[in-house]
Amino acid sequence: MSHTPTVRRPPLAGVTWHKPLLILAALMAVTGLVSVVGLVADPREIVGMPAWAKPLKFSISILLYALTLSWLIGQVRSAPRLAWWSGVVAVAALVAEMIIIVGAVLAGTTSHFNVTSPLHQAMWGIMAISIVVVWLASLVIGILLFRVRGADPARSSAIRAGVVIGLVGMALGFLMTSPTAAQLDDWQGISGAHTVGAGDGGAGLFLLGWSTEAGDLRVPHFVGMHALQLLPIAAILLEAATRRVAVLREPLVRRRILRVLAVLYTGILGVLTLQALAGQSVIHPSAGIMLGSTALVLLAALAIAVIMMRGRSLDRSAASFGPAARPVAGGAS
Repeated sequence: MSHTPTVRRPPLAGVTWHKPLLILAALMAVTGLVSVVGLVADPREIVGMPAWAKPLKFSISILLYALTLSWLIGQVRSAPRLAWWSGVVAVAALVAEMIIIVGAVLAGTTSHFNVTSPLHQAMWGIMAISIVVVWLASLVIGILLFRVRGADPARSSAIRAGVVIGLVGMALGFLMTSPTAAQLDDWQGISGAHTVGAGDGGAGLFLLGWSTEAGDLRVPHFVGMHALQLLPIAAILLEAATRRVAVLREPLVRRRILRVLAVLYTGILGVLTLQALAGQSVIHPSAGIMLGSTALVLLAALAIAVIMMRGRSLDRSAASFGPAARPVAGGAS
């Protein structure tokens, strides 16, 4: 049997998009532009950061999330209506969260961890519920994606790993919601913090605000959450590379590479979480953190090199015995 390359169409050909999530993405693009104008025109600061930095960060993050989830819902084959309504619920929850974030900026106060009055308590409660709702909606869609059969095995591995790691990343946000010892000793109506080992509002990276002096739980939260985008993007890039790299035309080779990348991503997420909990700034890692991160990257690079070399060896072996000896790749994921 002659070998037919598995990838023929462009990686995003025939995608069915979830329209409410696309509308949300468009709204976030507008909110992001408004936030950029606010950064320029509004000199105020809230908890040591430009007032419009938080709406800008959340606009970009939600825009990426909405586009990715819209695409992922289009991959669901079983219970598509459940997936569609889960997307709608996520849209409603995220809109509520953004309204509160922007409203707090307009009022000149912080939205997160603010329980200084009954109104602020209610707003923070709504935000907390919204986060849980988005997490549950993503979980439902993730479970449905695990049931997809017959898809490209590399893309399936990327989507499944991205969903699982993304859910872990979202869940890391709950580590920020408990009051710190300093807050309990001197209660000012703020319950929870991003920073470990120092108070919120200190020196931080431009716009991101991640602490340059202490640990910051926003780092692993951000990195983990966006596995939902980065791993599927890696799969799409590998598919696109099949035109130039012959060994990547084998779906199982791409799947093995994606699995290595998923393990690497999980390891880096673990390192970043431990670093934040230890009170270390992301830009000032200890020798142990540096050594562990370097080892993870080198092991992943070695594993990918071995996968590529084995794939080329199989290609040469199959060619020497003729097309009929070549196994058919693909199929179940």
